[in-house]
Amino acid sequence: MSSLADLPAAASVLIEAAGQEPIILFEGSMGAGKTTLIKEICSQLGVQENVNSPTFALVNEYEAADGNLIYHFDFYRINEEREALDIGALEYFESGRLCLIEWPSMIPNLLPEHYLLVELQPAADGEVRTMTINQV
Repeated sequence: MSSLADLPAAASVLIEAAGQEPIILFEGSMGAGKTTLIKEICSQLGVQENVNSPTFALVNEYEAADGNLIYHFDFYRINEEREALDIGALEYFESGRLCLIEWPSMIPNLLPEHYLLVELQPAADGEVRTMTINQV
């Protein structure tokens, strides 16, 4: 992505790549664009609510245009995986609903066996970003 103008196309590619995979992990440094990309994905899926990072709540729930629920996680501030267990993370992950997970590296032992990993890397100029998608 060379600018925010490329964001809709990047989100579209990601939605298509995910296919039937309900678990999408987003890794990248602070400010790499994880939440911004998730906002665009939700927009394209018809979410009408305000989409923001659940940094303190750990999980936000949104409703897509088709009525399906989307769960948005941000594990940046947790100190141990137990905190994710306490909010029912495993139940969310096993729900079959779309789970968009920021900072999954904070919960390595709780991640499902299969997921789509999206790695975002900002370039030195702060503008151009590289998005890598891997099926695990």
